[in-house]
Amino acid sequence: MPRALVLGAGSSGLAAAALLRREGFAVNVLDGEDRFPVDVGFEFAAVSPGIPPDHPWMRECRARGVKIVSELQLGWTRWRAMGGRAIAVTGSKGKSSVVKLVADALGGIPCGNYGRPLCDVVNSQFPSLGSSLPWAVVEVSSFQMETTDDFRPAAAALLNLQEDHLDRHGTKEAYHALKRRLLALAERALDCSSWTAADVPVDARALFAGSYFDNEVLAVNGAAAVWLMRAAGMTDAAVAAAFADFKPLPHRMQTVCERGGVRYIDDSKATSLAALAAGTRMAGRPVRLIAGGLGKGDDEISPIQCLQSTTKKVYLIGRCADRLYDAWHSALPCERCGTLEAAVAAASRDARPGEAVLLSPGAASFDQFESFGARGDRFAALVMKESEKK
Repeated sequence: MPRALVLGAGSSGLAAAALLRREGFAVNVLDGEDRFPVDVGFEFAAVSPGIPPDHPWMRECRARGVKIVSELQLGWTRWRAMGGRAIAVTGSKGKSSVVKLVADALGGIPCGNYGRPLCDVVNSQFPSLGSSLPWAVVEVSSFQMETTDDFRPAAAALLNLQEDHLDRHGTKEAYHALKRRLLALAERALDCSSWTAADVPVDARALFAGSYFDNEVLAVNGAAAVWLMRAAGMTDAAVAAAFADFKPLPHRMQTVCERGGVRYIDDSKATSLAALAAGTRMAGRPVRLIAGGLGKGDDEISPIQCLQSTTKKVYLIGRCADRLYDAWHSALPCERCGTLEAAVAAASRDARPGEAVLLSPGAASFDQFESFGARGDRFAALVMKESEKK
């Protein structure tokens, strides 16, 4: 019986293991502190995106000549063999919203870094073949591209390139190079990463006028979505209808409530400083910004100019609060709050009519919350609790 190794027992790893077992492989799944099984030979190892290249398991695979493939690549080779097609999206900000929009429009399956692992999609569609298969609309992360060299989407778009995940990739250049690898693999590719809103074609912008994407920050992502839907064969009328019907994902510039002329906005998905800056611009009014969490190694100086023009005061939480305070307090008012509870109370106290209290942390959530979603939900609950006091 052939043997395969799966590194990581999250959703990607479990989906890969289920697929391989269905194909007749004996599968070893490693997770946590599991030791590498040195007395077993493996045909290959399928790696989850959460396992970095320098992990001891990865080093053991390379030392023993065990081929390493991403869960994405494993799923793609099977999806392609079934006659399936894929569209792919990558970038630093806004990937999930574009994936959801395109998948909803095509009746496809959102998967990859957002939605379900591609291996799980394969398992759920087996043994369907060819034209009966829906589009796989795949969000691709830089982590997945570290171990992917066989992935051939019909069309792929690179939305933007900012500074993110330097704690894993080391340099901005290495991170950007991984993002660009996707374009080289695709049958057709669109690189929007250097575009501004002024570069968006007029005919594309007309199709998303009045939608979630019709603003200075997201217009380029809207144009990329137009290109992807056209590449999949949709008419412009169908594309316009898709934008009109689109319901944004939670925790992306989501208004929780407006009270006393103050708008409370949950942008907990903003986990980089570039996304934080974009959130303050999208708010459309002066901001009381709640920021901080588990930093990713971003350049703390980079958002200062934007913050000076958009933000009345910053209320800092989480592990990177001191670093952000040191970088920002001489440029604009900052208050160390420590916890989200204290930050919501302080920002609510200070906010004036016509302003926004914005949770756009610019950092990961894992120092204080299990996910960005849990952080956003807690923010909403705290906002509503503050409402009851007044």
